[in-house]
Amino acid sequence: MKRRAFIQTAVLGLTGYSAFAAQQKSEARVMTVLGMVPASRLGRTLMHEHVMVDFIGAERIAPGRYDPEEVFRKALPHLEKLKAAGGETLVECTPEFIGRDASLLRRLSKASGLHIITNTGFYGAADDKYVPALAYKETVDELAMRWARDFEDGIPPDNVRPGIMKTGVDSGPLSEIDAKLVRAAARAHKRTGLAIASHTGDGVAATDELAVLKEEEVDPSAFIWVHAQNESDTDLHHRAAALGAWVEFDGISHDSLGRHGELVLGMTRAGHLRRVLISQDAGWYHVGEPQGGEFRGYETLFTEFLPALRQAGVTEDEIDTLLIRNPRHALALRG
Repeated sequence: MKRRAFIQTAVLGLTGYSAFAAQQKSEARVMTVLGMVPASRLGRTLMHEHVMVDFIGAERIAPGRYDPEEVFRKALPHLEKLKAAGGETLVECTPEFIGRDASLLRRLSKASGLHIITNTGFYGAADDKYVPALAYKETVDELAMRWARDFEDGIPPDNVRPGIMKTGVDSGPLSEIDAKLVRAAARAHKRTGLAIASHTGDGVAATDELAVLKEEEVDPSAFIWVHAQNESDTDLHHRAAALGAWVEFDGISHDSLGRHGELVLGMTRAGHLRRVLISQDAGWYHVGEPQGGEFRGYETLFTEFLPALRQAGVTEDEIDTLLIRNPRHALALRG
């Protein structure tokens, strides 16, 4: 009965995105930390980056473990360099219980001039180290409502609203808790319209996640397979793309230019360029390390990877598809 009531509420659209979508059907829109913007304004978008992380674990993380002013001072120059390099939007994928600070991201967005997007959801990879105890106790619908409230009411204390859901799963087959998180994300998606970006251990797990979404009657186009470059069987990339899912090759770095270039070219040759997302998985201020440790900048994609793609024959229009068209479609809220 709870599930039926939840779905009925979503269909009626009494709160959240559904009410908004009823008035704004003419133009796709995206939620940033500064509020709703037309998807057409995102520009060149990095789909998976981090500003700050805290790897201490869900049961030990607590307020006061870092100085927000120190993080702000360390992160801002890197965001400014990204903007100077041509970046316009950054999706910050650090989930709750790993160091998400939506209020800090709002400040950094204002100071840098970048669109920044934060998230809601729980992260079930890394052998569930970052899954809070409440996730095991609450039902699927209770978890879904928790994440929907983040979108509808905003993330405390400053009511910053997320623009995606972020979850994570280990290698497949899915564990019980991982499947639960994916199912909850599917139901929250139906209420909010938020895309589901999932750190995914391997292609078996991605296949399982898509099966859960199918059971929940969620279109595969709402799903972003994060870290897809870690799956060596490229046939699984093509199968996911053929279903309509987003296949994300993040982790781009100086040392991975060849590998990532081949992945992009392979998807292009197979006719799946319009289902590919790219990013660096770079940053970040690491809570617990002196001055936050080493911070990897966000410019490598612009200064090294795009020139390598051009040299390999990728056109400017195809680059715009990767960095502008695909992200704005992936991030657009759905009715």
